[in-house]
Amino acid sequence: MAVVPKSLVIVESPAKAKTIEGYLGSDYVVESSVGHIRDLPGKASQLPSAYKSEPWANLGVDVDNDFKAHYVVTERSKKQVAKLKKILKSVEQLYLATDEDREGEAIAWHLLEVLNPTVPVHRMVFHEITEKAIREAVESPRDLDRRLVDAQEARRIFDRLYGYEVSPVMWKKVRPGLSAGRVQSVANRLIVERERERIAFTTADYSSVEAEMSSLTAFEASLVALDGDRIAAGRDFNAQGELNRDDRVILTRARAEDLVTSLQGTTFTVKSVESKPYRRRPAPPFMTSTLQQEASRRLGFSASRTMGAAQKLYEQGFITYMRTDSTTLSADALGVARDVIRQQFDAKSLPRDARIYKKKVKNAQEAHEAIRPAGETWRLPKDLGFKGRESSDDARLYELIWSRTIASQMSDAEGQTVTIRLEGLGQRSELVEFGTSGTVITAPGFRLAYGQQADEEDDRELPNLSEGDSVTASSLKSSEHQTSPPARYTEATLVRRLEELGVGRPSTYASILETIQRRRYVWKKGQALVPELTAFATVGLMENHFSHLVDYALTARMEDDLDGISTGELETAPWLSDFYFGGLDKKGEPLPGLRDLVSDDRLMDIDPVEINTIPIGVDENGQLVIAKVGRTSPYLQRGEDIRSLPAGITPDEITLERAIEILEIPEERVLGQDPATGLEVIVRPGTFGPYVSLGRFPKMPVGSSPGGQLLSLPLHKKELKVALSYLRLMTDNADDESVRQAVKNPKRGIGDAALKRLLQHGQSNGISLLEAFEQAEQAGSSAKVQKAIRGFLKMSHQIAEFQSLDAPAAVEACLDKSGYMKELRSEVNEDRLANIVSLVETAGRFESVDELVQELNRINDLKSQPKPKTASLFETMTIERVT
Repeated sequence: MAVVPKSLVIVESPAKAKTIEGYLGSDYVVESSVGHIRDLPGKASQLPSAYKSEPWANLGVDVDNDFKAHYVVTERSKKQVAKLKKILKSVEQLYLATDEDREGEAIAWHLLEVLNPTVPVHRMVFHEITEKAIREAVESPRDLDRRLVDAQEARRIFDRLYGYEVSPVMWKKVRPGLSAGRVQSVANRLIVERERERIAFTTADYSSVEAEMSSLTAFEASLVALDGDRIAAGRDFNAQGELNRDDRVILTRARAEDLVTSLQGTTFTVKSVESKPYRRRPAPPFMTSTLQQEASRRLGFSASRTMGAAQKLYEQGFITYMRTDSTTLSADALGVARDVIRQQFDAKSLPRDARIYKKKVKNAQEAHEAIRPAGETWRLPKDLGFKGRESSDDARLYELIWSRTIASQMSDAEGQTVTIRLEGLGQRSELVEFGTSGTVITAPGFRLAYGQQADEEDDRELPNLSEGDSVTASSLKSSEHQTSPPARYTEATLVRRLEELGVGRPSTYASILETIQRRRYVWKKGQALVPELTAFATVGLMENHFSHLVDYALTARMEDDLDGISTGELETAPWLSDFYFGGLDKKGEPLPGLRDLVSDDRLMDIDPVEINTIPIGVDENGQLVIAKVGRTSPYLQRGEDIRSLPAGITPDEITLERAIEILEIPEERVLGQDPATGLEVIVRPGTFGPYVSLGRFPKMPVGSSPGGQLLSLPLHKKELKVALSYLRLMTDNADDESVRQAVKNPKRGIGDAALKRLLQHGQSNGISLLEAFEQAEQAGSSAKVQKAIRGFLKMSHQIAEFQSLDAPAAVEACLDKSGYMKELRSEVNEDRLANIVSLVETAGRFESVDELVQELNRINDLKSQPKPKTASLFETMTIERVT
């Protein structure tokens, strides 16, 4: 007879469930929630009928009722929830064993709300998946922590309000498909600001002289002073290419080469030898952010790749929980680490007392431990079962975590740092001073386990010299240098900067980095994060119109406030109210509320052409050269001349000279005619290099023109198809498809069968569908359909009268009279309504609705033309070389 389990344990992932079930035995059934089972609705239609028509329905948050969140079980979770409910009926108690952080606590609360158990419920928490840890967790459960749940809910609501209110502004003013977010927008701003610094940077040229000196052993030294003046190095220049110190002189190329000649055969005298003791403490054990940074530096992993491997290691019971901002090790873990050091390294590597690390970044959750190997004994990387796949991500990451944890409890690295100064006279009596320094490690300490740390220089041993000793230069050389602009952020350095600013949480950084790349705000050049022009546009939009949402100090304060909610110092509803409806900053100055910032009146002040234009400079004729974001790809423009930006070009490379060079590439060159088709064979420049085409592409309107603005709208969306059908109907340009769209949206009592009959009547008599409506009786339509058609024709005559209004007013009046706006508003779909608002705004670029419709027809004619055949050429080829 099968044993019936007495307890249900719910964890987050199936892999974790399988491991834990093996530890608990047959009295327990372990199932997973597969992540969150409930969330705010993606759109209003997912809410119960009673709420669908509420003004806040699309947000899923009742902003007028203390920001009450309305959750729905996600579609992917419905089957799993049903399974959990079924199991729950046959057990005696329930253990909620989700992760012990805000997200995990919230998942446990949602499970409690949805499953509504009638059996005793326990909150089971653990930091590592080992048999001992799991059994201790079962024996020592706790209550659900409502403060953690409140903190997570506040973050979720805040992020929903931010994303759902600001992202549509991006869609209207920049490009559909973009997004905004509390941490994401700040990350984009950091990357764009660094690129702006690189663009503004002025390069400075300087030279240096290096010598290989000979004593008992050879060593290298560099010129540091000439005739008593200190020689400038790269660090002595500012971003404008000027010296930032008065006591430095620039060594020119000619002077450096002259010195190399003059110093040949010179004997140098040791002027000074300075020796200092060197001592370096090991770095603390990993928390989430430092693991991401070091895995990037040492292993070349992206943040998401690191977290994926860490998740797998945690679920297999190899490491402790990997989402933590603590560097603390438990007393047991300290004991294990010291045992490993005794067994694997010499006695000198073990300090007398265990090292205790305190978290330096604010808001650490010290209840968690640092990321470390799991268990009562820590298996060596070679003993962990990775044989044959030692180069796998999880194997390499485990070795990094093991090494860092062990190293954190080892002795300091000790040695001596020696600085030597040498003097000599050149053939022209120049007094020169060379310098060199090096560090000799005498006691490696933690380096035995971890090697050098990120900010340590390579060891360099120097000969044992004393003041007054003579040294000869066996060779001398001069080198030319240029100052370098600030380095772009990598994933690792961006994570470190966000953490320094107090923006975001370690657990979110990987997903943020993934989002800004997936949304095409940034791309990677090697490890460097390069902003697209789209990022410049969106960051400019945020800085000029939502400045406090990307202000570093204010965003960090938001993070502090959210932590204050978790500790009970702040209440959620008043805090959200200040953000959404308006409040005061720390100085008592009023801060605008988000709702006001995204109001129609405010949005009318945002010029999309200005937002999407990046000035490059003015050419010698006084013509402005600009870069534009573009509908599909960025391009350069000077007057009527437009050229696509080459793929892979970075913003700091788009100088005025480079832009003019691209703009002056011939737009095309006709190579001849194809004998078979008679079409021209044309070579053109393209984003990915030159290409040839058989025939010409239709010339679509440029992005800054009224037609270009119309084309930038998502015209494939149903709401815009319907709206434009009504505009055609209003201007007597309605084709059969436009009439059909207008009849169906909203429904007017003219069904598919009736429409088919009328279409057939029109085809038989050579007339349009609209004309067939006038002959509905002859077409055999029923009396009911004829009545509906009379109503439709009456409406079409009424909207035709709006043509005399200016274009935006005509569009609004037409859609209101048609009944279509009423239908859209009843659906409470903000995205669809936002697209209609964009159409109304775009209509303002035209003199009349008739002009708008004529331009739309012209664009459709261009789109319907057959596309020419194309073939790419080598990127290195120029248009002039192609024959």
